[in-house]
Amino acid sequence: MLPEEKQFWLRKKESKRFARKLRKRMTEEEIILWEVIRLKNFCGLRMRKQVPIGPYIVDFLQRKQRLIIEIDGKIHLQRKEYDAAREEYLRGLNYSIIRFSNKEIHDDLPKVLSEIARALHKTNVPLPNIRKD
Repeated sequence: MLPEEKQFWLRKKESKRFARKLRKRMTEEEIILWEVIRLKNFCGLRMRKQVPIGPYIVDFLQRKQRLIIEIDGKIHLQRKEYDAAREEYLRGLNYSIIRFSNKEIHDDLPKVLSEIARALHKTNVPLPNIRKD
């Protein structure tokens, strides 16, 4: 194995390990959204959470539709250049990306779900009954 190949596989292994950690330490907003979109509960499509794609880990992914869903907390205000490079890389792999703020998840989850459904090319999808506690 060439040194470059070895580095690639080490990075990939490390990325998978880090993604597993992120799955266990999801933010409150990620948990709220995940409870609705997980498995095939939403639009009949399987979503995955904290998925490594190349050097990046995305919050949520619907692989078949090539849709990435990102939830942006306060940290994203400080890393705009990083996010722009990341988005350029992912779009270069033909992924669509939609972003929501933590505030949007808390304040208007039905609207967020509607936008995700639209992005998945589904219309008139019955949305689950969302309770605000």
